[in-house]
Amino acid sequence: MKRFRPQSGFVVQAFRFALDPNAAQETALRSHCGGARAAYNWAVGWVSASWWQRRAEETYGIGEGELTQWRPWSLPALRKEFNAVKRTDPRFAGWWEDNSKEAYSTGLANAAAAFDNYATSKQGKRRGKKVGMPRFKSKRKARLSCRFTTGTIRV
Repeated sequence: MKRFRPQSGFVVQAFRFALDPNAAQETALRSHCGGARAAYNWAVGWVSASWWQRRAEETYGIGEGELTQWRPWSLPALRKEFNAVKRTDPRFAGWWEDNSKEAYSTGLANAAAAFDNYATSKQGKRRGKKVGMPRFKSKRKARLSCRFTTGTIRV
């Protein structure tokens, strides 16, 4: 990863704030974090389903040209497919409009990064320990997190 270096003469300043949300705000924040987790799990399931399908087809003796197509895991590809599915998939149909698009984008970006880390590790291009295939995040155990990277955020 490329390291950020400010131009000479520029000052970089960061702020960290602690939030103290009321009950309604906390519910909204939890919903956004849950949306990010749900989008991540959807992406992991969508990409890995094609991998498992290909593996099963290979055991049947199907040739390389006739195997199920690989599903791309780049962020733009995941966003495009998620946007096509979110209105009809029963996991999202009832509540996807309640959250910011940024929450879902967080989950999709994390899934894309996880698949990239897995692929580079599998190819031997990644330093450190081998990284396994991305797993689903549990509703009970996963850390609540989500990023908002566009627009104005008022606290």
